Amino acid sequence: MHPLHGLRRAPRAVAGAAAVVLATGCAAVAAESPPDATPVATAPAKASAAVAAAGTAAPAPAAPPVRPPADRTDPRTGTARLTIPQIGLTDLRVVPYEGTTDDRAGTRIQDRGVAASPYGEEGGVGPGEVGNYLVTAHRLSAGGPLRDLPSLDEGDTVLVTAGGTVYAYEITGTRETSFRSGRSLAEQRAEVPGEPGERPARAMITLSTCATPEDDAAGNHWRDSNGNPEHRIDKIGVLVSSRPS
Repeated sequence: MHPLHGLRRAPRAVAGAAAVVLATGCAAVAAESPPDATPVATAPAKASAAVAAAGTAAPAPAAPPVRPPADRTDPRTGTARLTIPQIGLTDLRVVPYEGTTDDRAGTRIQDRGVAASPYGEEGGVGPGEVGNYLVTAHRLSAGGPLRDLPSLDEGDTVLVTAGGTVYAYEITGTRETSFRSGRSLAEQRAEVPGEPGERPARAMITLSTCATPEDDAAGNHWRDSNGNPEHRIDKIGVLVSSRPS
């Protein structure tokens, strides 16, 4: 049996949200004619009377132009910071890129000693978004920022800071991904981790690092073209809260 099999899963927590609606109003004040004054038709009144006499409705005043909302930055493309108190990790830089987990571009980012977060057609969502926020980093090389990731337990907290917000995720389970299995990779990268084709209903996170020590101990020395071993250790979490940073 592989060292990662048989891990338990805990119930998933769901974060709540609140919305505030603001309303404004205005009042109109009518001017009063002085007593015993003879009413005098103004130019606009004469024009309205002429239009009414002709049986044609007066055109409505033109509405002021509506300005489109300012463009918002795609949350997937902003650099984030990863903190995991239980393993002593603080403010690890998470660099986004368009691609998929542990491809050539992602591996090069990890080689700099930081974490990588793929987005796009084969990637994930941004921090706090509904779906699967994918984060990968080295366990042994480049300083090994996620060397202690396998020790995370269900209920442990993962903090992601991005765009002025701190997102708190709670670990709910552990998965093993095989680079030699298309099905296994699809499960890792699915919008709902482990369930390809399932529509996401909440924000989730997948933290992934290599299982090199476990593979080597089992006599499995296979490597892909980027030097990655066959297996990855994935910690899955759900968003439980968010607050301003």
